[in-house]
Amino acid sequence: MQQNAQMTNDEGYERFTIKQKITLMVNRYEIRSAAAEGAEGPLIAMAQQKRMAFKEQVTFYADEARTQPVFGFKARKRIDLAATYDVTDASGTPIGSFRKEFAKSLLRSSWELTATDGLVASGTERNHTVAIARRLWELVPVVSDLPSPFLFHFDFTAPDGSIVLSSVRRRTLRDRYEVELPTLSNGWRLDWRIGAAMAVALDALQSR
Repeated sequence: MQQNAQMTNDEGYERFTIKQKITLMVNRYEIRSAAAEGAEGPLIAMAQQKRMAFKEQVTFYADEARTQPVFGFKARKRIDLAATYDVTDASGTPIGSFRKEFAKSLLRSSWELTATDGLVASGTERNHTVAIARRLWELVPVVSDLPSPFLFHFDFTAPDGSIVLSSVRRRTLRDRYEVELPTLSNGWRLDWRIGAAMAVALDALQSR
């Protein structure tokens, strides 16, 4: 990560919420800006995907009509437990990437997150006990496709220990995540598009 102050998050979204709505046909993710006290703001991005479709590629749009793409992520390889996912802007230019660290994730989900400015961060579930309970849930065929009842939270840290992304799951009628991208002491903050892509992947790809 560059040492000079560089605000890659040019829209200034330090906090936002992600809501998932599940129906028989589609999964829908809505991303809204959020104030420090938690109040939700306007829609800033959304994605909608058929439930039976591959999850290796997700495109986010600025509008509910899905006419204006703003960013997305796509796996370099399909059906690969250790696949790397590239995060791209509206024009398809890479701005970051993430991948699940499969060996570390056997008992506690772990991810590696990168940004094109040089950031390399590691993310893990906060609670080891919840991580194990969630793993056992996923082993039961009857319930493994249902929404997870466990409130799992993730923190992503830079090599110096600074938190660059946190995602907290709240208990609501539909999955709701509160995401924060802290501003570091040098003024740097993770690009919100990378943070949003990673936060959605934590839900959509968690069973991979």
